[in-house]
Amino acid sequence: MSNSRMMLIAVLSMLLLSACGTTGKGGGFFQPSLAEQKLSSGIKNYEDGDYNNALDALHSALEMGLSKKSDQVLAYKYSAFVHCISGRDRQCRDAFRKALEIEPAFELQPAEAGHPMWGPVFRSVKGKFAK
Repeated sequence: MSNSRMMLIAVLSMLLLSACGTTGKGGGFFQPSLAEQKLSSGIKNYEDGDYNNALDALHSALEMGLSKKSDQVLAYKYSAFVHCISGRDRQCRDAFRKALEIEPAFELQPAEAGHPMWGPVFRSVKGKFAK
């Protein structure tokens, strides 16, 4: 095989490989939206015990417009957790209510449902929401 032919194959191969790394609607790698990134950041802040920053990030994610209902519910759930931990019962109830408005079948995970701070609040809101 001639050098020019090998060079052409190498160049074409590089072009094909470089196209595999693109993002966008036509395929390639998934790039989370800014709202989804904020949601992830808020959950991580919550898990790290940084509740003020968690709440800021979760509210920002909701304001930016999370496209998936499941993400919206998740943002409200973690917001409720922060409010309950912080002793803000009304805001905790409001966040759970908003999650249930989006997804009426929403339930906490078994370990979450048994939590002494937000488990009873969630059951109360869920009971009133079902009526």
